[in-house]
Amino acid sequence: MHSGKRFGALEFIVWTRRSIYILTILAAIPTVLYFCGWKFLAFPWQPIAIMGTAVAFIVGFKNNASYSRLWEARQIYGAIINDSRSFGYILRDSLSGKDPGRVKEMFSRHYAWLTALRFQLREPRAWENMNTAQFDEYAQKYEIPERTSKLDEELKSYLSETELQYILSKKNRATQLMASQSKELSEVYARGEINDFQWTQINQQLVKFTDNQGKAERIKNFPYPRNFSSITTYLLLLFIVFVPFGLLKEFDKLGEGTFFEGITLWFNIPFSLLVTWCFHTLDNVGEASVNPFEGSANDVPITQISRTIEIDMRDMLDEVNLPSAITPKNNIVL
Repeated sequence: MHSGKRFGALEFIVWTRRSIYILTILAAIPTVLYFCGWKFLAFPWQPIAIMGTAVAFIVGFKNNASYSRLWEARQIYGAIINDSRSFGYILRDSLSGKDPGRVKEMFSRHYAWLTALRFQLREPRAWENMNTAQFDEYAQKYEIPERTSKLDEELKSYLSETELQYILSKKNRATQLMASQSKELSEVYARGEINDFQWTQINQQLVKFTDNQGKAERIKNFPYPRNFSSITTYLLLLFIVFVPFGLLKEFDKLGEGTFFEGITLWFNIPFSLLVTWCFHTLDNVGEASVNPFEGSANDVPITQISRTIEIDMRDMLDEVNLPSAITPKNNIVL
């Protein structure tokens, strides 16, 4: 997540510079050929304008869908924050007077669940963008915690060695940690340490965690539909290629009868670049938000949120040595 006021203009230019190089070449080739006498390369601009309208609609649709995925992901983690706090004080108030050690153990297991979930959500998928040069280069400006540390090392501070090895042997570690919480809660209820109402309240929180985990996994494991993504890419590519051809005659006529006659043709290169760069960058912005757990600069800051929850819950138990909050690096926090 970018925590500053805005991305700088220079950042955008550097981020899209590879596209700028290609777009400049695509605009320069027809312009040079037209100047050399290939006048037939001047296409009517009207069909290209109609194509641009279609591209604008579909790119806008993609960006809207990308934002919806990003905002839903943030809502899911917002619910996890609230439910974690509720889970913490309900569990503490129900068991602290009877078995404070068990309360601390279940709190630690919850921290482990948050950790396992964020590691799972940061696992790469084939359709994500972090393996591309553009996104990988920008990622050098910040750290992706799940890429610089290992899950087993992180879980050591929360789980006993026996439970750690058991959890690491499972495929979906977050699910099994929540199952362990449920098992522990059932044993506490069976021994009569909590009443029916308390058991129901705590169990409802576990159900909410499972529900939110499933929602996050749905966004992670189901990409923006490939048919919409593909047609956007193809139409955008066609539009980018044809724009310089459609503006050739217009810029050539622009200087007729003036001192600039013969010179205004070359304006086709920067103006075609500007138009195509706008469309291409809008598409890139959508791509930067469409996978909100991949580790990009626009991700939901699930690591920071998980640390905030841990700090709040440890504070409920009056612990003194609280972990430090995660702060942005170069205005980026994950």
